Amino acid sequence: MNNVLHKIMSLLMALLVLFSTMSFSLNIHYCGDHLVDYSLFDTADTCMMKAKMSKSSSECAVMDMEMNCCSDVEIVIEGLDDVKIAFDQFTFEQQVFITSFAISYINLFEGFDSNVIPFKDYSPPPLIRDIHILDQSFLI
Repeated sequence: MNNVLHKIMSLLMALLVLFSTMSFSLNIHYCGDHLVDYSLFDTADTCMMKAKMSKSSSECAVMDMEMNCCSDVEIVIEGLDDVKIAFDQFTFEQQVFITSFAISYINLFEGFDSNVIPFKDYSPPPLIRDIHILDQSFLI
């Protein structure tokens, strides 16, 4: 049980380091209030609202669609470059807190004897006569 818990915790810590150092960008394209396209690592595809329509020689002229209702949103989440934090970068109060927390956490799991018998070395007093029977006083 302890070995399985140790493996699960090490896997979770490795995933935490992976996701904290990973950076990505989210690109979103809106036309008015409607979401047209989104992309996690690449640029989002735009709609045809900004593109000017051209005239073709064989067909009749196509109207220009020039609307400024489209917008692009880019959300960039930067990852950490340096994961290791030196102990001397903490303030004195933070260092005292960390050391006292570590010491109290280690002492929290000290082992105790499960079968502690406090009167193991003492024998009971000798029973000469049963006083309850002799006096015939019973608790009801």
